[in-house]
Amino acid sequence: MSDATLPLRTRAMFCDLLNLPRGKYLPADVAAGGSVGFARGAFAVSYDRDLLTIPGCGYHEGLPDMELVLDSEHRPGWQTNTEVALGDLHVDGEPFGLCARSALKRCVADWQGLGFTPMVGLETEAYVFQRDDDGIWRPYDTPGAFVYGTGPQNDPKGLTDEIWEAAQQANIPIESMNGEFDNGQFEFTLRFGEACKSCDDAFLLRTMARELAFKKGLLLSFLPKPIPERGGSGLHVNFSLVDEHGQNQIAPEGELSALAQHSIAGLLQHHEALAGLLAATVNSYDRLSQGSMAGYWANWAEDHRLVTTRSSTKSVRSARLEHRMADCSTNPYLAVTSVLQAARLGVANSLPLQKAEDLDGMENVRARRHVPATLNKALDALDNNALLREAVGSLLCDALLFLKRDEVKRLAGKSVDEVRDFYLPFV
Repeated sequence: MSDATLPLRTRAMFCDLLNLPRGKYLPADVAAGGSVGFARGAFAVSYDRDLLTIPGCGYHEGLPDMELVLDSEHRPGWQTNTEVALGDLHVDGEPFGLCARSALKRCVADWQGLGFTPMVGLETEAYVFQRDDDGIWRPYDTPGAFVYGTGPQNDPKGLTDEIWEAAQQANIPIESMNGEFDNGQFEFTLRFGEACKSCDDAFLLRTMARELAFKKGLLLSFLPKPIPERGGSGLHVNFSLVDEHGQNQIAPEGELSALAQHSIAGLLQHHEALAGLLAATVNSYDRLSQGSMAGYWANWAEDHRLVTTRSSTKSVRSARLEHRMADCSTNPYLAVTSVLQAARLGVANSLPLQKAEDLDGMENVRARRHVPATLNKALDALDNNALLREAVGSLLCDALLFLKRDEVKRLAGKSVDEVRDFYLPFV
C-alpha cells in the first residue's frame, strides 16, 4: 500500500480476559512498524476500574510493558478512514501468558501435533435494548418478532441491516442473521474457518455490532441472561477436525469416528471445570439451568439441541461437534481454546464415550452431572482441574480465577437486576 493510499488511522486492538476490546488509534505509518506498546496493567483492571494484583501483570514491578505484535495484514474497519489491526501480545519477545489469542495458536499446534487441524464456526446471540423516557434501558420494542424472524417487524430500526453491511465492509464472513427465541433477541452466525481467524471475526463482530447499536441510541448486549423471564443468549462453539489432506474426520464413514468419540468424552470429562472458563459471569448461571436449552448437563447426542455436546453427522463433509455451554461474555479465543483443549485431552487419553442422551433433555435426562450452581463453584472446579488448566495455560487460568473471584465478591448479595446492571454497559 503506497503512502498516498494509506488510511488516516489504524485501530490496533486485542481482547482481554473481560472480553473488552482494548486498543489504540494510531497513524497508519506508525502501525506499519509492526507493534504497539501497552501496559500489562490492562489485564489488571476490573469492570469498575479497580486495579487488581492479577498474576502476570507485574503489579509489584510497576505494571511493565507488553507489546501487541500486529499481523502483517490489516483489514478494513467500519469507521471512516480507519483500518483494524489485530495481533498477539508479547513480553520480552515471547508470547504473553495472558494472551488468549496466543493460547489458541498453541492449542491449534497441539492438535496439529496429533495430525489434525481444528476448523471452527461460532454462533453468537444477543438482545437489543432501547431507553425509555426515564432513561432506563428496556427491551427493544419488536411486537411482530418471532423465532427465525427477518425484516422490519423483527427489527424496526434496521440495526441488523447496518450490521450486515458493515460486516461486508470489514470482511467479517456472516453465515446468517435472524431473530432468536424472544422479542429483541438476535442470532449472528459466522462461517466456518481456521480457528484463530474465526475468533478474530467473532471478536470484531461483537465490537462492531455494539458500536453500531450505540450510534443508533440502542444497546446491544451479549449478556447471557439480561431479562430473567426470557431466554438466555449463548455462544455455540462448532468444530470439526481435518487431516493433512483437508478431509473432515468427525464422521468420514457417516458415523462418529473414534477421534470424534474421544473428543466428546474429553468435553464430558471436564464439564464442570469448563464452566469456569466458558460461563465467566455471575449472570451466566441464571442461563445455565435444567431445561434451558443450554449446556447444563454433562451429556451428548446426535442432532439434539437440549444436550451440551450435539453431534451432526448427516454430511461427511460438514460433520461437526457443537458445544453449547459458553456465552458471549467470554473472550472467544479463550472459549474456543477451552473447548478444543478439553476435546484434545479426551483424544490424548483415549477416553471412552458414555451412551448418548436418549430422553427429551428438558424434563427428563439420564445424565447426573451438571455445571456448578454458581460462578464461584465453577471457578473452584476449574482451580481443582490441573490437567485442563495446564492445557489452556496455567498463568492465564490463574489470572482469570483471581479476576473472577474478585468479581464474585463485588456482586455478593446483589439482586438479579443489580447484577444485570453491573454487566450491561460492558457485556
